[in-house]
Amino acid sequence: MEKVADILGRKYPRFNFVAAHCYVSDALYQMVGENVDHLVVQEGDKFIGIITDHDIASKVLFDERALNTIPVKEFMSKTLPVAMPDDSLENCMQLMERFQVRHIVIYDDFTFKGVISSHDLMQEALSKRNGVPEASQ
Repeated sequence: MEKVADILGRKYPRFNFVAAHCYVSDALYQMVGENVDHLVVQEGDKFIGIITDHDIASKVLFDERALNTIPVKEFMSKTLPVAMPDDSLENCMQLMERFQVRHIVIYDDFTFKGVISSHDLMQEALSKRNGVPEASQ
C-alpha cells in the first residue's frame, strides 16, 4: 500500500512558502506564477498554516478591504488535519473527507515535511491505474 512518504518523495523539494505578513494580493500573484493552489505560510522558519485560492475566494466576498492591504495571516487556514509520512494514502483521503479539506499537513514527529493535496492523491491514483495493463480478451 502506498504511503504519504512515497508522494512526498516524488514531489518537488520546494513547498511554495509565503511569509505571514505578506499581502494576499502578493500571495495570489505567487500562486499564479508558480501554478499552485496553495502556499505554505511561515513566520520566520516556523510553519503556521496554509493559504489556498479557495480561502481567498470564499473570504474576499465578505471583506470590503483591498487584497493589497490584507496580510496573508488573516486569510490562511490554521487548523488542518495532520498525517505522518508512514500513513496510508487511504487514511489521507478519509481525513480530507471527514474534515472537508483539500490539503493535509505532513509532520514527522515535530518536523514539518510538506503538504499533500487532493490533487496529489488523484494523480497518484491515476498513475497507478495507467500503470496497470488492461486484461486482453
